[in-house]
Amino acid sequence: MILGAATVSPDVVAWGVGAAILAGGVGIAVLNPPMRAQDEADDAAAERPPRRQWLGARMIAVLTMAFGTTTLLSGVDLAIVATLREAGQVSWAAVVVVVFGLSSVIGGLIYGALSRPLPTWLLLSLLGLVTIPAGLARDWPWLCVAVVGSGLLTAPTLGTVADAVSRLAPPGVRGEVIGLQSSAQSAGFALGSPLVGVAIDLSVPAGGFATAGLAGLAAALTGYLLSRRSPAVPTPTSRRATSDSR
Repeated sequence: MILGAATVSPDVVAWGVGAAILAGGVGIAVLNPPMRAQDEADDAAAERPPRRQWLGARMIAVLTMAFGTTTLLSGVDLAIVATLREAGQVSWAAVVVVVFGLSSVIGGLIYGALSRPLPTWLLLSLLGLVTIPAGLARDWPWLCVAVVGSGLLTAPTLGTVADAVSRLAPPGVRGEVIGLQSSAQSAGFALGSPLVGVAIDLSVPAGGFATAGLAGLAAALTGYLLSRRSPAVPTPTSRRATSDSR
């Protein structure tokens, strides 16, 4: 998107993104993928649980961290462009974005190979911490180095958010919960760029990275505090296993 906006036209990029979202929505409607695993077939017939039963502190914590993650990521995108513009190197934006993307893929593969997942709040905190010093880069080679840390933690953080939402959502309302997750992430994307843009206008491009990182840290802290207020909620699978053991 950054490359297209810089080299073609922001209008073309906006129309392209809108068309892609529309095509994705139509595809999902046509394919109608199942929202439940086969071992949850019995739960599908159960009555819909009341919202107060599943929309508690832990779910709000995860949605807050989903919002914070995309706020950070959209802010990083803008901070990259601002840094390169100040250095007169906007044409190298594509290279920096490719490095960021490849780092994310590598980070996802490494994290997927781990036998034990890390808490979402911890991954988001680390993502925020490594994002802040990226503002020290002043040209595209150093910026490529600086964004590697953020890239390595991007896919694991997004993955743990999705996993946490899936585990906390009862089968009967999983579609609604995924919609809430999508809305939270979309809101983060929408807010991140203006927020970081204001910070850049009031300071320097480095302030954009700092603002994005602090937004991620704030969301991680909020999510951690909220999750501590509520006891762990057993997943449908664990509840079924407990019932079978009886």
